[in-house]
Amino acid sequence: MEKLFTRFATLTARVAGKPWTFIVCLGVILVWAVTGPMFGFSQTWQLVINTGTTIVTFLMVFLIQNTQNRDGAAMQAKLDELLFAMKQADDRFIGIEHLTEIELEAILDEVEKRGRAVAAGKPARAIPGKRDRSGKAGSEPG
Repeated sequence: MEKLFTRFATLTARVAGKPWTFIVCLGVILVWAVTGPMFGFSQTWQLVINTGTTIVTFLMVFLIQNTQNRDGAAMQAKLDELLFAMKQADDRFIGIEHLTEIELEAILDEVEKRGRAVAAGKPARAIPGKRDRSGKAGSEPG
């Protein structure tokens, strides 16, 4: 069941992102608008588009979220593997997607400081508190 849903969600997200899908949806809206005078712009006529768009939107949220969750998890796994494979990489970055927002902001601040220093022509430095793979404290910037 899960594999079937995964395939369906992936296909739906892929199709929903195509230009022709937008054109088809635009066509449906135009047909609906043109038929307004034929139905006297009745409440039923309005209800058709409101109900249809609400149902499609409701279902698409779950399908696209499922696809994005899997894509995000795959990306994190790949990045974690790259960090693990790089000898000079800071192991603290592996799994940071599970940190709190405050913890992430602290790391981001340090990375941005390092980026500004490198842009200013200073040598790259380790982020304070970096640990090497053996668990020993790395050199702190002076």
